[in-house]
Amino acid sequence: MITLTPLEKKIGGGGRMETSPIPVLTVQTAPFDDQRPGTSGLRRKTAVFEGKKNYLQNYIQSLLSSIDLRDRQGCTMVVGSDGRYFSRAATEVIVQMAAANGIGRLVIGHNGLLSTPAVSCIIRKIKAIGGIILTASHSPGGPVGDFGIKFNVANGGPSPDTVMEKISQVSRTLEEYAICPDLRIDLSRLGRQEFDLENKFKPFRVEIIDSVEVYLQMLRNIFDFSAIKSLLTGPDQLKLHIDAMNGVMGPYVRRILCDELGAPANSAVNCVPLEDFGGQPPEPNLTYASSLVDAMKGGDFGFGAAFDADGDRYMILGENGFFVNPSDSLAVMAANLAAIPYFRQQGVKGFARSMATSTALDRVAKAMKLALYETPAGWRYFGNLMDSGRCSLCGEESFGTGSDHIREKDGLWSVLMWLSIMAARKQTVEQIVREHWAKFGRHYYCRFDYEALDPRVAFYLMRDLEAIIIDKAFMSQRFSVGDHVYSVEKSENFEYVDPVDGTVARNQVSANVALPQ
Repeated sequence: MITLTPLEKKIGGGGRMETSPIPVLTVQTAPFDDQRPGTSGLRRKTAVFEGKKNYLQNYIQSLLSSIDLRDRQGCTMVVGSDGRYFSRAATEVIVQMAAANGIGRLVIGHNGLLSTPAVSCIIRKIKAIGGIILTASHSPGGPVGDFGIKFNVANGGPSPDTVMEKISQVSRTLEEYAICPDLRIDLSRLGRQEFDLENKFKPFRVEIIDSVEVYLQMLRNIFDFSAIKSLLTGPDQLKLHIDAMNGVMGPYVRRILCDELGAPANSAVNCVPLEDFGGQPPEPNLTYASSLVDAMKGGDFGFGAAFDADGDRYMILGENGFFVNPSDSLAVMAANLAAIPYFRQQGVKGFARSMATSTALDRVAKAMKLALYETPAGWRYFGNLMDSGRCSLCGEESFGTGSDHIREKDGLWSVLMWLSIMAARKQTVEQIVREHWAKFGRHYYCRFDYEALDPRVAFYLMRDLEAIIIDKAFMSQRFSVGDHVYSVEKSENFEYVDPVDGTVARNQVSANVALPQ
């Protein structure tokens, strides 16, 4: 049953009819000067979105206004969240403002939940104009945690720089926003809800869909599910330990790995999405997924994985806690694409990695005689390469890996890649990685996450670091580490010219060192 407020009008279905359309209001506001989205949308402390009057509304209006009015009227958008605190309240505001701004249909995950890969999948499947994802990825949740809003465009990928700049421009001069404050939806009820509004637009429609089903259908067409199921249920059953870290991935892990592929229900832990993710950052690394690490070190499980809050990143562990770093994981996938039906059918066009990712993928690309693209940090740079047919597989140093099946990094897809490779090669995680090292060499890289830095200190640190990196004297310097001596092979302030549209991205400092032969 769909509960209707006195102002709502149910269209069709023989339901009760109300004669009063829902009013559309224009609310006066003042602009904020800090609403330019970054690499992963707009992220702030939850208290900023929740406590600053009109902060959320201003940003949503800026986002909606960045879409040309002719494209916006009657279009379809997707909305989902990782389940963190304030997501339900924000979803209600988004629905009310989308209706007032002429959006014709919203497709929303059950209880507001959709993983980032699922949003990308659905946008592409239904040809939506884009999607809004409420997530701050691996950042803490809860009232004192973080909140974020991402806007993915019509190809299913993150907003390019041009879209982010347009949102920013609107936000700096915004004086009013449109909203239907009396419009109410029930996120817990699957199905269609329709509303009559006091404007010239057609009736506004909201569809609450199963959060997993469309994404699951896509995965069935990519992988050999019977081979994976045999690996997880056969006589030499591979025992899994999967940690959803109380983010959005719980329902996906239960439905796909357990119900569909046969892993025992106790293979998956922390599968109930919580607003504060159980009180810890939903970050799939050796620090925050320490309970997974401990469980794997016991030797009872042959494969372990953890996911971040919105399901686009992952971590892989083998038996006895054998850790696969993100760059090696990407390279191993690239070297074993023949194990995946999707790639056997579609072919492999090329690879791409972020500049911060190790050169392990480069070795595989060279061996396979395929193009390798090095991009700035930010998943949006992979989108142009995939849309133009240049790239089939891509990844970054923070455990984001994906392919041209969607336009986002995809954590569960990555886990199924690994399980498919294990099923095909009949080897353990460690055996696969060590054989890869023996064939292609071993690559190292460093990633440091700095939190709560003073922006001024960060500015001067990066300025001084850049001065060192680009100094000619730095080139060919040697550094001793234990018994090894390393020399600087390349250092630069990284600049990227997009081979598709010619746009230029600058100012990402990097350095490569090599062990002398």
